[in-house]
Amino acid sequence: MKLKDFYKKAIQIGIENDPRGKEEVLRELENRKKEYEKLPEKKKEFFDLESLENPYSDSRILYGTGEEEVKTIIIGIDMEVGEVVLTDSLRKSGTSVDLILAHHPEGNAYARLYAVMHMQADILGRFGVPINVAESLMEQRIKEVERRLMPVNHTRAVDAARLLGIPFICLHTPADNMVASYLQRLFDEKKPYTLDDVIDLLLEIPEYKEGEKNNAGPKILIGNKDRKAGKIFVDMTGGTEGSKDIFQSMASGGINTVVCMHLSEDHRKEAEKNHINVIIAGHIASDTLGLNLLLDKVTEGEDIKILESSGFRRVTRQ
Repeated sequence: MKLKDFYKKAIQIGIENDPRGKEEVLRELENRKKEYEKLPEKKKEFFDLESLENPYSDSRILYGTGEEEVKTIIIGIDMEVGEVVLTDSLRKSGTSVDLILAHHPEGNAYARLYAVMHMQADILGRFGVPINVAESLMEQRIKEVERRLMPVNHTRAVDAARLLGIPFICLHTPADNMVASYLQRLFDEKKPYTLDDVIDLLLEIPEYKEGEKNNAGPKILIGNKDRKAGKIFVDMTGGTEGSKDIFQSMASGGINTVVCMHLSEDHRKEAEKNHINVIIAGHIASDTLGLNLLLDKVTEGEDIKILESSGFRRVTRQ
């Protein structure tokens, strides 16, 4: 399978499983095309042409032509300079590795991580949060994240891969879309009654079982095991944490419980203030589940060998 085909298929599957709905994603892409067409020629040089087909700025071919044949992939949640050097060592010792696949973005995909956060407003809108409130709060948070990323030396791992001649990609939001949609469907179908029932459902999933064994499994952060779960919102996509001020609107929109990967202390305090139950499913377990669901679709019918690293463990559902 060629690298470009692997990558394009992953992006398409991410779009098909986007919590906003495919129609909203296609509308966004159409708006970007119109934006590009209106630009003066001198600014078109700096426009990200990839964004006309790929709505996820945090997912890119970081190094490689796209024509490379992919038979063996080393995959990890974080693939930084150390993991790139590890890959080179494996190749020198006789292990064939055609591609490094990171979940968390590196390079220009990391520098533009904030750009995917706009999708959080549309997702919240589907759960009863007024869209004007969601967009207003997210705009402030997006600017905050953009400022935080501006001084980061984001090319280090990509430069290492380039110097060692190893193709490198990252798939962030497409994988997060997979886990968010998967868990939302699960909770909507099973309708867990208490928070303890939510935990039990998560622990039936292999990736969360593995997380529990590694002391990084699901935990009730706010609430207790006997509290009613009510309306559950799975918050696992859109770059990084949204605005901490959104919890009041969530409560007003009828959301009772949030299931997420992680939550900062400031966000926890605001959720608690607004009586929102919070379950932390587990960061690495959730990222692993999303990648596994994505890989099941992308590699279907293909003979591709996976090397597990950096917190990732392959579980197939094919």
